[in-house]
Amino acid sequence: MGRASQAKEKLLDSAIELVYRRSYASVGVQELCEYAGVKKGSFYHFFPSKRDLTLAVLDRLLDRVRTTIFDKALMPSRSPIKALERWIALIYADTCAVKQRIGHVLGCPIGNLGIELSAQDEAIRRKVEAIFDELSGRLERVIQEGIAVGAIPNQPARKTARALLAYIEGLHLLAKTTNDPEVIRRLGYEYVRRLTCAATRSAGPDTRKS
Repeated sequence: MGRASQAKEKLLDSAIELVYRRSYASVGVQELCEYAGVKKGSFYHFFPSKRDLTLAVLDRLLDRVRTTIFDKALMPSRSPIKALERWIALIYADTCAVKQRIGHVLGCPIGNLGIELSAQDEAIRRKVEAIFDELSGRLERVIQEGIAVGAIPNQPARKTARALLAYIEGLHLLAKTTNDPEVIRRLGYEYVRRLTCAATRSAGPDTRKS
């Protein structure tokens, strides 16, 4: 990796860290460059504005949540319910890791940016909306499979997926305001249990991986 690429990576990583710990508004370009150890001119070489940096940060955050949570949890080898339970478990583990490292639950970094900036910047609002659409689409496919095998009661899969994602974003906020990751584990599993409790179970044990 060349020096230019390293500088860009440092800026992205530093922006994710500083904005996640504090907020978009509280982090200036000068402070970001100093934290990253990158000259201010390099910032504007890669990012014409702070908005452009934020859009790139959102792309990076989406890549992370895809690979570290969704891809690991929503595997075809898992039954739909076990996939959703694993999804909750990975979100909970990530939240615990943040609290252990920083001392406080910080919430969902994508959701945090959406809450702070959606009413101020249309490009960022659209980016966050597109991210949530993609992630709810992943959940929708799992729910559709659950309905098909009788593990989840028949219902509009798209609406259920969007409601589930919204519920988890709400748990992120509640965990942040109470500084308690257990909120995500306890109430997340409860939601999945309620989602499935009225379903007619198919005969025979589930032999797919947990």
